Amino acid sequence: QVRLVESGGGLVQAGGSLRLGCTASGLYTMGWFRQAPGKERELVAAINRAGSYIFVADSVEGRFTMSRDSAKNTVYLQMNSLKPEDTAVYYCSYHIYWGQGTQVTVSS
Repeated sequence: QVRLVESGGGLVQAGGSLRLGCTASGLYTMGWFRQAPGKERELVAAINRAGSYIFVADSVEGRFTMSRDSAKNTVYLQMNSLKPEDTAVYYCSYHIYWGQGTQVTVSS
């Protein structure tokens, strides 16, 4: 069974930064998704096992960076220049498996 455990998140002012982490039980192609209130879940970024990008959403390109530490089976989402519209619950995912979600709130 695949386990995904997220860390990070919290409350930050607009323009600030946060880093999310997701530790998996193995080395997988991973994605970060987010879901804002009243909106559908959307893919933010995804990288393969080698750490190369598969996808980056236009809304976060240049501000968010996804990376991985293969030795720790952990992927990160470094979020800079945060905007209020980035407020959402963020989830890491592999295939059909999901982390528990972590709240990111950006105040204006």
